Amino acid sequence: MADTRFELCLSEVLRHEGGYVDHPADPGGATNMGITRKTLARWRNVSPWWDLPKSAVQSLTRSEAARIYQAGYWNLCRAGDLPAGIDLALFDYAVNSGPDRAVKALQAVLGVVTDGLVGPLTIGAAARADARTVINALCDRRLGFLRALSTFAIFGRGWTSRVASIRAAALAVAPKSITIPSGDGNMHVLAGYKTYIVAAIMLLAGLAQILGIELPALDGGSAGSLMLEALAVIFLRRGLKGDIGKA
Repeated sequence: MADTRFELCLSEVLRHEGGYVDHPADPGGATNMGITRKTLARWRNVSPWWDLPKSAVQSLTRSEAARIYQAGYWNLCRAGDLPAGIDLALFDYAVNSGPDRAVKALQAVLGVVTDGLVGPLTIGAAARADARTVINALCDRRLGFLRALSTFAIFGRGWTSRVASIRAAALAVAPKSITIPSGDGNMHVLAGYKTYIVAAIMLLAGLAQILGIELPALDGGSAGSLMLEALAVIFLRRGLKGDIGKA
């Protein structure tokens, strides 16, 4: 499944990166499928990087580009351990602006330590968070960073379009958040503090009967039954909250 997600996300990234370009205003210089001359030289262990001819960038194959993306971006960001949608938003951000910046932006959105390293805390926080909220916040942060760049006047329209497209593609596959239907009357009773109030009344009624206080409105219900039912309601409420929190 992880490999499938990588291939799907890579296809989306490459759709925006295009082929060989060497724009004079682009600090990356000669680039093919988003792989810069410097990145390719580092991948091929060519030092200094300018010893790698531009023709090598121009003849770069998709297969080699995929290996570079998987090792240097996807795996480095541990995108394969993140929920669908978040993986794409983070991966494309990393490709466009660097893994360290992208990961720190995700960590800031998730409210965990922004150390640029994706570990158990970041992965766990992403799994518990609402994916759609995370995607939107991450894309917003990315746009904010891009707008502050001096080259935004030149490349801004393309960058904005790309982020919008990635946002839409990521949201389309993001897992839906789990909600409890509010239309059912019984679930509505279990939805808030009313549950505890009702349970407390039942417990008090049970104690009153044990103490010999007559409560005509509760004829037919023994003290033991009332107290057991009250405890059952409380534990059911707590169980629902726990399950929802882990979802």
